[in-house]
Amino acid sequence: MEMSMEHLAACRIAYVRQVGPYGSANVQAMNQLKQWANEKRLLTETAILFGIPQDDPTTTPPYNCRYDAAIVLHELELPEDDSIEIGELQSGNYVICKVRHTPEGIQQAWNEIIPYLQNNRYIMDHQPVLERYRWDLLERHECEICVPVKKV
Repeated sequence: MEMSMEHLAACRIAYVRQVGPYGSANVQAMNQLKQWANEKRLLTETAILFGIPQDDPTTTPPYNCRYDAAIVLHELELPEDDSIEIGELQSGNYVICKVRHTPEGIQQAWNEIIPYLQNNRYIMDHQPVLERYRWDLLERHECEICVPVKKV
């Protein structure tokens, strides 16, 4: 599995939040975001989308789990719309793992990410794990799992 290290710069995002068990409702949130972004002409070949699970479902009751479907906003893009939230992703160091966007592909990635972190003396930082979607990856049904890390 392809893994690399990357420093992600802070960026402004527009996002749709879904609260409840992770699963099909996350897809609905992403579809809502894509429809909004398309209407605002933000869904282009240079767009970067994120799926951001905000809570650990092993420690947070499913009905309280938050998931944000987000798109990176560039400086000139200042959408004013009550149906969308504006926020910021903090900068940080991430282990990036490119995966096939299937339940099996994501499970395989996590089976490899944890040993990779341990073998390279990293621990997870206190930021959400990100699923990053870029145009070229979407066409191949892939995404990148971005794991926030710091050195031990």
